[in-house]
Amino acid sequence: MNSNRNNTTPPKQKRHLKTKPVLMVIGILLLANLLWFIAWLIPNGSSAANEEVAAVDGEEITRAEWMASMEQQHGRSALLELVNEKVMAAAADDYGIEVSDKEIDLELAMMRTAQDGTEELLYASDTERQREKVKAQLILEKVLTKDVLIDDQAIKDFYEDNRAIYDVKDSYRTSMIVLNSKAEAEETIKELDSGSSFEALARERSIDNATGNLGGDIGFVSPGQASIDSQIAKTVETIEPGSWSAPLALEDGRTAVIMVKEKIEGRAFSYDEVKEHISRELALEQLPQSVSPEAFWQEFNAEWFYGEGE
Repeated sequence: MNSNRNNTTPPKQKRHLKTKPVLMVIGILLLANLLWFIAWLIPNGSSAANEEVAAVDGEEITRAEWMASMEQQHGRSALLELVNEKVMAAAADDYGIEVSDKEIDLELAMMRTAQDGTEELLYASDTERQREKVKAQLILEKVLTKDVLIDDQAIKDFYEDNRAIYDVKDSYRTSMIVLNSKAEAEETIKELDSGSSFEALARERSIDNATGNLGGDIGFVSPGQASIDSQIAKTVETIEPGSWSAPLALEDGRTAVIMVKEKIEGRAFSYDEVKEHISRELALEQLPQSVSPEAFWQEFNAEWFYGEGE
């Protein structure tokens, strides 16, 4: 999916969408999610809000403080994501739009093929949430392009000119711990063999701060991939999922230990499988500007109360 479609500016010309009383449905769904979250955090009632969840030098951190911190850091973005998904679900129902599992699989494969590190969805730890986000994006794209006609020959020409894009190679979800020397790498491997967490060691020891803060995650890597260290791209296919490498000398002189979390089998997509995808991509290029789900809030009676009164 094109990365330039994240612009939240509404379209200059208002798109006509049938207004339906879906606010109550959205409100109920949001309330249900909120109640479930609260129930999970406070299983024994409101008195548990003062439960100690951590302590530093004897000074306790309560569950209520933890919850407040999470809301402050992630509350707005999490709620925005949820509202947008519900708005897109309402739009899908209004227009009779369906998104199949095969379409979601194709989009994820296309993201992995891009391999430019910009697709945040690929780093989602929850696979189901990842797929829900892709589904919402596909609904948005289908709504925007439903009245745009693309000539069949243009679709065929694009496919023939870009066959390599749809020949998706094997890809490996990879993490790494970057160290100063082979000796440090060997010591790290001993701890891994003893049962230490790869993610924890990456955060503690990796001298590459960007990936270390992510528990070492560097996304999906394919053999021979040009955008990553050649030693890593050459080694990933030799590692069984759930296992790690011997000390690996990187091109910049540092040493790494890499771990493969999972392998995604590659496959070639036929013209029939990608025809609709290509048509939609070409149609999106004809739109005057990018559009986000927020552009449809008014049409579907979505209301935003987060942060009011602050």
